[in-house]
Amino acid sequence: MALRTALRHTTHDSWKSIREVQEPRPTVGNHEGLIKVRRAPLNYRDVAIATGKYPFSTKDQVVPGSDDAGDVVESVVKIPESSSLSYAQWASVVCTGVTAWNAPFGALPLKPGQNVLFQGTGGVSVTGLTLAKAADAIMIITSSSDDKLQYVKEKYGVDHVINYKKTPDWASEVQKITAGRGVDFIIENGGSGTIKQSLDAIAFGGTIALIGFLSIAAHEDMPDVALLTLGKGANVRGIMIGSKEMLEDAVCFIGSHDLAIPVEKTFNFGRDSVINAFDYMISGQHIGKICIDF
Repeated sequence: MALRTALRHTTHDSWKSIREVQEPRPTVGNHEGLIKVRRAPLNYRDVAIATGKYPFSTKDQVVPGSDDAGDVVESVVKIPESSSLSYAQWASVVCTGVTAWNAPFGALPLKPGQNVLFQGTGGVSVTGLTLAKAADAIMIITSSSDDKLQYVKEKYGVDHVINYKKTPDWASEVQKITAGRGVDFIIENGGSGTIKQSLDAIAFGGTIALIGFLSIAAHEDMPDVALLTLGKGANVRGIMIGSKEMLEDAVCFIGSHDLAIPVEKTFNFGRDSVINAFDYMISGQHIGKICIDF
């Protein structure tokens, strides 16, 4: 029987509990495919699962990771044959890329000249910058690091940057930038801890895409989201990645524009190296995606 090497969580308190195991190679059923994995990106979701902070149920002994790219070895969304992107970049499209696509294009599509606000410089935000620039949007991004803000401004042509440590009331700064109108789209990474400022910063009738929960407000500080949303006539959408159709649309858009999906660093497959990748992600040093190289 053919075997494969897998990494699995053994507890839900730390990614350092990951163990390497040998398992039978999966068999392929109807309407399935078997993929030899080449690259697998890390997402904040993986950190949340490893530390027991993921707000949804997960299986015991779960394998880390949410998306990958590789070779179909047994009979899928086909990528353009002319694409120059790497396995790591295409792997990053599956979760991060579809989320970044769904947020501004999945419901009320982003139009040229509209304003988009991205929170932070992680994978979804920086991938979103890449898509928004290709769609001729006006881009605003927040971060606590001047160095990161300078980097994304130079590399991705971001129009406006805001250091939220130096400007805690960043919603007011957004209103200044937009001459009091607010932004049309916000990619909301924080959750309950930042949603009030997002609602203050959104334009009337604008869309806030809730994609994360990095900042959790204390119970007594929870904003009245329903009333604030009503007052702005806003669309607040919870996004859990997206559909296969959205993946196909994202692949087509990325391929036709030959967009470079932002992968900052890769780590080799193996327990110690994967733990180092988790450590690097939780350090917050990265700008863009972190991937595992098989």
